[in-house]
Amino acid sequence: MASPPPAPTSTPVTILVDADACPVKEEIYRVAERFGAHVRVVSNSPFRVPVSDRVKRVVVDDGFDAADDWIAENANVRSIVITGDILLAERCLKQGATVLKHDGSAFDAASIGNAIATRALMADLRAGINGISGGPPPFSKADRSRFLQSLDRELTRQCGTPGTRS
Repeated sequence: MASPPPAPTSTPVTILVDADACPVKEEIYRVAERFGAHVRVVSNSPFRVPVSDRVKRVVVDDGFDAADDWIAENANVRSIVITGDILLAERCLKQGATVLKHDGSAFDAASIGNAIATRALMADLRAGINGISGGPPPFSKADRSRFLQSLDRELTRQCGTPGTRS
């Protein structure tokens, strides 16, 4: 069930991108521009970002989870966090943020516990059995399309239809 739209506010929606290994950065920039949303591209090393007042690169130190810590500390009800990191997703959900995976599926309060349990189970299996390897399937055009639809839907929910904002 979709959440009701947030109360109107002058605070812009900010998309916080866990940039390392994010395959949809270019798509985020395009959709954010249409809606006038701000973007923060957070990583341990510099990434090229578009020249825009709304898009900013945030380079954190290379400490363990430094990018995750910055994102979690800056996430709020006016944030959309883009990450594949389940534990970061949980932290951001606790701050009231919307969290989307790169394939467009959402982490939410109903799914995060199961995702954490599955992550722990798979880690235990990998640690106890030689030969278990792999990871998620390769990122596909269908994943990219689902992501674009999900981001557009969430920005429409939070910002309204592009071109109708005041």
